[in-house]
Amino acid sequence: SNNPVYDLAEATITTPEKEKKADEVVEEEEEEEEYVVEKVLNRRVVKGKVEYLLKWKGFSNEDNTWEPEENLDCPDLIAEYLQKQKSANEGKRKAPGEADGDESKSKKKKEDNEKLRGFARGLEPERIIGATDSTGELMFLMKWKHSDEADLVPAKEANVKCPQVVISFYEERLTWHSYPSEDEKKDDKN
Repeated sequence: SNNPVYDLAEATITTPEKEKKADEVVEEEEEEEEYVVEKVLNRRVVKGKVEYLLKWKGFSNEDNTWEPEENLDCPDLIAEYLQKQKSANEGKRKAPGEADGDESKSKKKKEDNEKLRGFARGLEPERIIGATDSTGELMFLMKWKHSDEADLVPAKEANVKCPQVVISFYEERLTWHSYPSEDEKKDDKN
């Protein structure tokens, strides 16, 4: 008569254990679904199906897996990956393309021009906008014809290369009004 009771007791003990185990299994499955994709590393098409190589957060690269597109719930990461691919491809495509090649060449030329300063730019001086000796020698701020970018040239170079421009600069800045004031003084004396 003891046995059934014993069985019952055992049953009540084992059941929660079993249930717990079942829960654990369910939890594991749920966790699997909730793996967090850190980033999309690659893309391939297998039998007409798109698959992505995924790096999982908290896992090493050895655990990267290929997943079919329809299983993925990370549109942002896929978009980011595709965007990166696109810009990488564009970068690659540009080099051989004739038009683009020329464009980057002319861009280079322009940059070289900008690196050249003063008379080295081979531009025609238009006028001197200002002067400074902050560098320890007299420099003119030169406005060049056909360029919006003025830059500093040594005064001694300007005196040789474009004396007329230098003269104009000085003439503009000569102040004649000091003379009449002398006369005024004379007037006062008289």
